Amino acid sequence: MPSYSSVKRTLWAALLLLAFLIVPAGADDQAAPRRIHEEIWALPLPLPMFAYLVRPVGDGPFPLVIMNHGVSLNPTERSFFPLVEFRDAAKWFARQGYLVVAPVGTGYGASAIDIPERGMYGPFFSKVGKCTNPNFHDAGLAVAQVDLWIIDYMVAEKRVLPDGVIVVGQSAGGWASIALSSLNPPQVKAIITFAAGRGGRVGGKPNNNCAPDRLVETTGEFGRTSRVPMLWIYIENDTFFGPALSKRMHQAFTAGGGKAEYHLMPPFGNEGHYFVGSPNAIPIWSPLVTKFLDALK
Repeated sequence: MPSYSSVKRTLWAALLLLAFLIVPAGADDQAAPRRIHEEIWALPLPLPMFAYLVRPVGDGPFPLVIMNHGVSLNPTERSFFPLVEFRDAAKWFARQGYLVVAPVGTGYGASAIDIPERGMYGPFFSKVGKCTNPNFHDAGLAVAQVDLWIIDYMVAEKRVLPDGVIVVGQSAGGWASIALSSLNPPQVKAIITFAAGRGGRVGGKPNNNCAPDRLVETTGEFGRTSRVPMLWIYIENDTFFGPALSKRMHQAFTAGGGKAEYHLMPPFGNEGHYFVGSPNAIPIWSPLVTKFLDALK
């Protein structure tokens, strides 16, 4: 494994190039009720990585939102993975007064870094293994550990408030957020997931899932210890985690004691799995999120 110093030098060199990819808030943004500022950070975590950061203009500290992206099993796709998968959604949260950190998993536009002793593998944090015996449990907890590192780092930097953290995740990032809920970190106030799961669309085939019964079983395992309030959002035309599967996951999770509010949204575009990444979806999901968070105040 490369040394931490060499990794850090590589990250900072790439940072100088990637910084040009984020354009400051434009005229439309400046006219919004709350002005926001976008940055790219290199996070010196035990597993170093880039992060897109957007926050209200001002000194803070602000409440923290962490947004976890999905994964791709295709190496070529990973090399062109967008630096910010759901920029518009992140900006919406920033305009509500949050500092948003969206970490970019190693192996996505950067060299893969493995830490086998922590169960982490660069391309997608943790491998689930073969569909005949997938390890969905550890794959979720690996990214959950990254979220905990981010919380500790941002609090130590005095950029964010030490509690009231909200974690948002899409697809595999949503699965990691469900895993995180099983740990009940005291800093985390709420978790919101969009199209959460692992092992969807195997071989690129719609509605072809890797060991769906195992996924449901593992969801139930997380639910047995999870007590963080959660909002689960799925879309009818999601070909990765369709309605029948997501309803089974929710039933298993809540049967174990997990606290999750489930919403199945109408079909969106040609593929509902990427719902949260579209700016056109914000007017659809933002009222649900606002109502959910307001109820926790």
